Amino acid sequence: MKRSVKSLIGYAIGATNGELGKVKEFYFDDKTWTIRYLIVETGNWLSGRKVLISPEAVLVPDWENEIFPVNLTEEQVKNSPEIDTEKPVSRQQELKLYGHYPWTNYWGDESFGLGMPVSMFQVMQRDEDNDPHLRSTKKITGYSVKATDGEIGNVEDFIIDDSNWKLDFIIVDTGKWFPGKKVIISPKWIKEIKWDTSTVIVNVSVENVKNSPEYDPDKPISEVYESKLHNHYNGIIFNH
Repeated sequence: MKRSVKSLIGYAIGATNGELGKVKEFYFDDKTWTIRYLIVETGNWLSGRKVLISPEAVLVPDWENEIFPVNLTEEQVKNSPEIDTEKPVSRQQELKLYGHYPWTNYWGDESFGLGMPVSMFQVMQRDEDNDPHLRSTKKITGYSVKATDGEIGNVEDFIIDDSNWKLDFIIVDTGKWFPGKKVIISPKWIKEIKWDTSTVIVNVSVENVKNSPEYDPDKPISEVYESKLHNHYNGIIFNH
């Protein structure tokens, strides 16, 4: 099912022996647009420390009670490597995290995360710029969204597929540009993201966006709507 990221903020994280805390935001990697970590605020039991939990640890979510059960104990989380979530997460920090938890690494190099010794030099060699390309959903909210010929709005939220943790769409608040209309954009249609200026550039015109199927946040995204949306944009981009 498709769900908005904002609707998942505040979900409780249920360990095998207690509650770990609440979901504060998510980290996704900007290459595959897949959620890699839930950022969890632990509250009083761990002095308010924020910890990273991989979706791999999440069991069957309890949607009704807004709980993500995880196959972790409080002790495991308490003893996990401390990571400052206010700063970019480095690959070295991820290696420590994956050395602590029994998670499968997501970045493709099979020698990582399997208990084999890896030097920092090897890390630098194998991961060109040593940047895991992790981005915060919270920090990207509010980014300016521009078409090829003008501004169309701001990032308001994201749509996630709860079966695979992929970010399928960005919700754009068109505000003063197209009053009363919200649109959604697939990462596939993004030409470039300028992280230094907080700008998302979409590879279509303002008119293309204006004429796209309207998004109603009060209705679930149906297969029919999604098909219309993809047909609209893919036809335009293919013809470019």
